[in-house]
Amino acid sequence: MDISQADIAVWPLPTAPTRARGGGFSRDQLLRRLGEVAGRGGLGSGLSALTEYVGASHYLLARYDLSQDSGLDHVVCSDWPFDVVRRLSGVITALHAKTTELEKCLAVLQPCFYALPDDIELPRGISREYCAITFNVGRLRFSLMLLVPDDVILSQENLRDVTLLAGYLASFTTRAEVRHDRDFELTERELECLFWIAEGKTSEEIAVILGISRNTINNYITSVMRKTATRTRSEAIAYAVRNNLV
Repeated sequence: MDISQADIAVWPLPTAPTRARGGGFSRDQLLRRLGEVAGRGGLGSGLSALTEYVGASHYLLARYDLSQDSGLDHVVCSDWPFDVVRRLSGVITALHAKTTELEKCLAVLQPCFYALPDDIELPRGISREYCAITFNVGRLRFSLMLLVPDDVILSQENLRDVTLLAGYLASFTTRAEVRHDRDFELTERELECLFWIAEGKTSEEIAVILGISRNTINNYITSVMRKTATRTRSEAIAYAVRNNLV
């Protein structure tokens, strides 16, 4: 019998046994723990509960809408090893730059798996594939990134619970902790221009509406795209819709 290369490629390779697991407590117990945490404003304790519930080992919560910024200011709360966080910052920034606004919208509430670079040194027994869950809290966008033991396959049902509950937890515990500069960074003129390009107006038409020159309008729009890390007017519109700016 002839065997094609494609047939060989899909055969499973011998691997160590894996297990899908939760953290040893029920959804009701998780909800009670999160309720207690939300009342105290303990973000780290809540993320630890979510991490344990889904069967992961470490959590990192980041402001995804700030991930193109330099430094580590976008990291909200984490128990990842610091050297890994520092190296991951560049990985996230590069990934953010390559992702279109449409892809960012489609990724919301969808657990995605990414491979860490080979030069990142992880704790023994931790998989190089991490899980990232993106969600919104008002105008803010977060990404919860989970490290997983080598011998664990995350439960899809538990991941769905974590995806929804992470937003609930962040909404109660990050109001006073998270930077809000993205929310008011755009000037009134920039927001006006963003509104009108979302309405399908050209620079010439916006110039007539606002009573200023076309070059000034183009400068405002260029500034909007720089501040929102978008590359085209269409991406800027998608960003505005996603963040309730128009």
